[in-house]
Amino acid sequence: MIINDGETDRLAAVGKAVGTAVGAAVLRGADATPRRRRRTQRWLAGIGWALLAGASAQAADLPVPAAPPMSAAFTPPPSDWRVQVTLYGWATALSGNVGVRDLPTRPVDVSFSDLVRNLDGALMGTIVANNTDWLFYADLVVARFSHGSLGGPVNGTAFDFGLDQTIATVAVGRMLPTGTQKLDVAGTVGLRYVTLSASASASPLLLPLTLSRSQRQDWFDPTVGFVVRYAFDPHWVFNGIIDIGGFGVGSDLSSQGYAGLGYFWTKNLSTAIGYKYLYENYTGPGATTGQFRYDTVTHGPTLSVGWTF
Repeated sequence: MIINDGETDRLAAVGKAVGTAVGAAVLRGADATPRRRRRTQRWLAGIGWALLAGASAQAADLPVPAAPPMSAAFTPPPSDWRVQVTLYGWATALSGNVGVRDLPTRPVDVSFSDLVRNLDGALMGTIVANNTDWLFYADLVVARFSHGSLGGPVNGTAFDFGLDQTIATVAVGRMLPTGTQKLDVAGTVGLRYVTLSASASASPLLLPLTLSRSQRQDWFDPTVGFVVRYAFDPHWVFNGIIDIGGFGVGSDLSSQGYAGLGYFWTKNLSTAIGYKYLYENYTGPGATTGQFRYDTVTHGPTLSVGWTF
């Protein structure tokens, strides 16, 4: 039988009361001398203390309630986000048609070596972040080219051309089911910002005259597209990006594409080679001063280094 602390206290009180009552009866009913009374009192007190000690011993034998278990410290689940930051070089060539203000539209076909010779500076980079459900993508191209010849004379007039350009693309995508962990596909919607500062000059061969014009235009293009990633094994990976946009909102038509093969040297460090193109067909305002016409494809191989965390 298990006796709790309250029952132990009641038992001790009952024992003490019983001992006192018995002692009182004995003293009343007996022709006791003072010496006998003292002996009887000591004997009854011993009984009372014995009962109290027994009750205390039973209380000491009671099981001690176990302390409630301490709740384990909360550990947040590991993040499934994967982020890759990439810097790349783009060996671009430029082809198409360009017109600045009232100068005639001029075909351009500039090779990579021509652009490098006139390149004043460039910065190119990409950030891609994704988990099992979402993808975020950002790409930046900043380049400045000084004046260079656009080719031989046309109708007896020589042309040269300079260009500063900034192209920034951002997109958000929803990961699509593929049925395999090796393949990731995301459908994206985004926005591309383009700002161009172009300057052109025309020099008639038979006249000591040079006509120079410059113009700056910027615009936004909505885009839709896909981002694809396929891991052949822990080291080799294919990356692909394609989008199309403009739709008359900013440019008449805009499109971008990239395909590259990458290799992970470590868990974080990777390099890749690929090919990228960017198409812009834009005609800007300028009813009195002449429109800005830019209908070109920028394309060429890329070499990149990336860090993943």
